[in-house]
Amino acid sequence: MTRTRLFSVALLMLPAACAPQKPATPPAPPANPVADAARSQNARAEKDLMEAADAVPAAKLAYKPTKAQMTFGEIWHHLALANYGICGAIGGMTGPDVGKYNPKAKKDTLVAALKGSFSFCDKALAGLADSTLNDQVDMHFMKGTRAVALDIYLMDLADHYSQVANYMRLNGMLPPSAKRKGD
Repeated sequence: MTRTRLFSVALLMLPAACAPQKPATPPAPPANPVADAARSQNARAEKDLMEAADAVPAAKLAYKPTKAQMTFGEIWHHLALANYGICGAIGGMTGPDVGKYNPKAKKDTLVAALKGSFSFCDKALAGLADSTLNDQVDMHFMKGTRAVALDIYLMDLADHYSQVANYMRLNGMLPPSAKRKGD
């Protein structure tokens, strides 16, 4: 074989030699893909809502675009109450007595209540397994499956973050998710 042919054959084989090697066995599928996805969504929503709560000035807690809408303070209050109730059902846990929360409380009180409710939800979701999603739970405002409770919880977070993001924009503030590049 001439040197040129040998070189040509080597060049043709180079891509195959450099290709990544396939593992002997494919990786096992995740044990709890739905619960894992829920935990991921929760982490993102929690980050957005907590950053928004920190960013909204105390002087804006009473802001609402129309009479029919909730104020920033009422949204933080609602989320804290709903998070404890729904996540308690999801995780089979009892949350604290939240009757002391007041939607007109000071900012630091409302933000602390919201943060506490997210910590509670993180614990509830940490033990969530797909195999339990069909179990019946009591959310205190309705009964349904754990899957329904999980859906209500995540939809509530998305709904209120959208509301908060719009309120922030109406007040000349950029919502947290809009500040991050590549999200």
